[in-house]
Amino acid sequence: MGRPSAREQVLDAYEDLLIEKGLAAVTLDAVAARADVSKGGLLYHFKSKDALLDGLIERLLDRTSQDTEHARAAPEGMVRYLLGTSVTDADMAKPAHRTSVATLRLIGSEPKADEALAASFRMWTDLAREYVDDPLTAELLGLISDGLYLRATLMGGDLRSPVLDDLPEVLRRLGITDSRVTGDPDDGPAGAGAGGP
Repeated sequence: MGRPSAREQVLDAYEDLLIEKGLAAVTLDAVAARADVSKGGLLYHFKSKDALLDGLIERLLDRTSQDTEHARAAPEGMVRYLLGTSVTDADMAKPAHRTSVATLRLIGSEPKADEALAASFRMWTDLAREYVDDPLTAELLGLISDGLYLRATLMGGDLRSPVLDDLPEVLRRLGITDSRVTGDPDDGPAGAGAGGP
C-alpha cells in the first residue's frame, strides 16, 4: 500500500494530536509539522481548524458507513458481527477506532463532534432495526454494542464479556432467533422479534 495522500496525512496528524495531547495542543502549525507537510500544503486541503474538524467528522461517518456494510455481509450474521467487533475493533491499530477516539476527545467542546458521534452510534441502531422487527430490541442491541465498545475503549483491548461469552443466551433472552441475524444455521428463518431484509 502506498503513502497516503497529503490530505489523509493531515487528517491522520490531526487525529494523532487529538488522541495524544487533546484539543488544546491542536494548532494548524502543529498539525502541519506532525503531518510533515508545509503550512501551505495543509491550508490547500483545510483552510481552518473548523475545516479540519469537518474532515474528521466526514471520515468518522464514512468509516462507520463502510463498517455497517461489512456487518450486512458478515458470514457470522449481523448481530454477532456487531457485538463481537464492538470489542475486537477497539484497537488503536484500526483506523476507524483511531478516528472514533479522536472524535471522542472533542466531546463537550465541539458540538459538531457530539452530533457526529451520536449519528455514528445511531447508524448501528438503525442497522439493527433493519434486521430486528421490534424497535425496543433493536435499541437494546445498539446500547449493548455501544457499551461493549466504550468499555473496551476505556479499559483497553479485547476484554472478554459475559455478553460475548454466552451470546446465544443473550440473543435468546432478547428474542432474536432468526439465522439471518444471528448467523446460527440451527436457528429458524424468522424468530420472535426478528425479521430481515
